[in-house]
Amino acid sequence: MRGTLALFLTLYLLRALVAEVNSALSGFHVWLFAGGLFVVYAALAMPFRSGFAAAILGGLLCDCVDPVGFGTQAVLFGVAHSVVFNLRERMQREETPVRVAVALLVNLGLFLVITALRMRVVHLGAVLPRLLSDLFWSEAALLLAAPWFFALQSRTLELARANPSRMA
Repeated sequence: MRGTLALFLTLYLLRALVAEVNSALSGFHVWLFAGGLFVVYAALAMPFRSGFAAAILGGLLCDCVDPVGFGTQAVLFGVAHSVVFNLRERMQREETPVRVAVALLVNLGLFLVITALRMRVVHLGAVLPRLLSDLFWSEAALLLAAPWFFALQSRTLELARANPSRMA
C-alpha cells in the first residue's frame, strides 16, 4: 500500500507537469502525451497488485482532464501494465535504457489507441500531420524526461521505505 501511494504521488506530479507543459505549448499547437510514464516503472519494478493499482489511479487522474470517457485511460493503463508486467522477465528491467525503450513503445501504443478513440474525423489525411507532430514531440519529450522520472520514482519508493527490489 505504501508503494502504491508513493507511486501515485509521483504520477500526480507528472500529471501536473504535463498539464503545465501542454498549457505552455498550446500557442504552438502541440500536445504532449506521456501515458507510457504512468505505466512502465510500476510494471517493471513493482509487484503486480501495487503497480496495477498505481497504473489504474494514474489513468483515473488522466481521465479527469482529458476528453475521453471517464475510465478509458484507467482501463488502457491497466491493460498496458498487465502486458508489460507479463513480459518483464524477458528484459533487463533494472537498466534505464531498457525502461526508456519500453516507455517509448508503451507510449506509442497508448497514443495510437487513445487517438483512435478520440477521432471522429472521416478524413484521416486532414489530421495526420498534426497527429504525427504530436506523436513525435511526445516521444521526444518522453525520451528526455523518462530517466529523470524513473529516478524520481525510485527515490520516492526508497523514502517511503517501499523498496521495489525487495518486493518484486
